Amino acid sequence: HVSGTTGSGADGKIVGIGEPYAQTVQALKNLQAGLQKAGTDLKHVVRTRLFVTKISEWEKFGKAHGEYFGDIRPAMTIVEVSKLIDPDMMIEIEADAYLE
Repeated sequence: HVSGTTGSGADGKIVGIGEPYAQTVQALKNLQAGLQKAGTDLKHVVRTRLFVTKISEWEKFGKAHGEYFGDIRPAMTIVEVSKLIDPDMMIEIEADAYLE
């Protein structure tokens, strides 16, 4: 299980402030790195939950998700929240994956 993955860069700063697509791409890069450290990868993800602060931008969040997961097609939920821990954060992702 991977929780609390956000669009922060290696320096800890939010990437793509105000840009849902850019933040989602960064969050997915961070998610992928975490999965690889645990000995698995995106192809083993069976479910994702996207917590977003602006549901009206769902297509931008979804576009980035689709580019990373393509044919994998994990179950996905997008939930709007009033805010995240940093006011510049627009997305936080949780994922469930399995190890082979």
